Order: sequence, then C-alpha cells, then structure tokens
Amino acid sequence: MLTGLSAAFFYMFALVAVTCSVMVVVARNPVHSVLYLIAVFFNTAALFILTGAEFLGMILLAVYVGAVAVLFLFVVMMLEVNRASVRQGIAEYAPVGVLIGIVIAAQLLIVVVGQSFAVATPGTAELPMPDPAVRHNTAALGDVLYTDYVYFFQIAGMVLLVAMIGAIVLTLRDPRPQVKRQDIGAQVGRDPKKAIELVDVDSGKGL
Repeated sequence: MLTGLSAAFFYMFALVAVTCSVMVVVARNPVHSVLYLIAVFFNTAALFILTGAEFLGMILLAVYVGAVAVLFLFVVMMLEVNRASVRQGIAEYAPVGVLIGIVIAAQLLIVVVGQSFAVATPGTAELPMPDPAVRHNTAALGDVLYTDYVYFFQIAGMVLLVAMIGAIVLTLRDPRPQVKRQDIGAQVGRDPKKAIELVDVDSGKGL
C-alpha cells in the first residue's frame, strides 16, 4: 500500500496521465496528440516505479517513449495530414464511436463496482514476490516471461512483426507521384555505355 508522500505522487501522476490521455483524443493537431501521448508514457512509467515495477517503467521509457512515440511523431510530421479531409468522416462514424464509448464505459463501471464489493475469485493463484536481497525483480520477471510464458511471448512478437509488415505494405501501395523512388532493377540492368557520356569541350567555350 502507498502511504504519505508516495500516495500523493501516485495520485498526481495518475491524474496527469488520465488528463493527457484525454487530450490525445481531443487535441485537434496530430503533433500535439503525439506529444500528449509521450506525456502519458512518462507518467505511466512513474506509476510503475512507484509500485515497485521499476523494470517495466524503464522499458516503457526506453521502448515506447524512445522509439514508438518518436516514430509516431516523425510519421505524423512527414505525412502532413490534412485535417479538413479527416473531419469529413466524423459524422459518418460518430454512431460507431459512441457505441464503442458506451461499451468501454460499461466495462469500467463493472470493474469499479466489482472492486467496491471486493468480490474474491476462488482458486486464484498468485506468484510469490521475490526477496530483493536474494533475487532482483527484473531477474524474477525474466524467469517467468521466458519460461512459463515463452510461447505467448513469441506469439506476441509474431503479431507485432505481421502488423509492422502490414503497415509498410499499406504505406507503399499508393506512392505519391511527386516523390522520387529508387528502382534497383533499372539501376542494375543499365547499359554501362549509356550510363556516362563523355563530352569534349573546347577551352573557354563551355557547353
């Protein structure tokens, strides 16, 4: 349990994380949304560290803030998203968004009400917490992740790999005409005699 100053910091980081997560959806500028998302990652990492999961907090900073969020920011800045075209489909998909919001709100309500009644699930086994003096939290987490759940870990990696390949394929399917792209086949199959043209220029005349 968090008490005193730790509890105050916990609620402060949690409040900032929730506020920034709302701003990710509400912000009109996509770049601002990504910056708010980075703030959410920072505050979530602080929450992990406060609760004793320092390894997850550091991984969240290194992977999500250092790679994923920065990649989002670069992609948004390079795509030059036209906000006028994005707003055209808001009215069409508004009912679906409202339905999804109601479902998520109902799920959160069920979780809050279930915790308030303190319903205990029988037969739930919890992994014992390691003694920091004997074995560190990071080593214990690695033992569980790469032994008991190694297959699920590999499946998650394959899902992420397929998602990455799919994003690349969808991005390259409709190339912009004004962007010059490299044609490796044309470069390899070129005629060396036509690749370079030697011009004999008289001194002082130029081309």
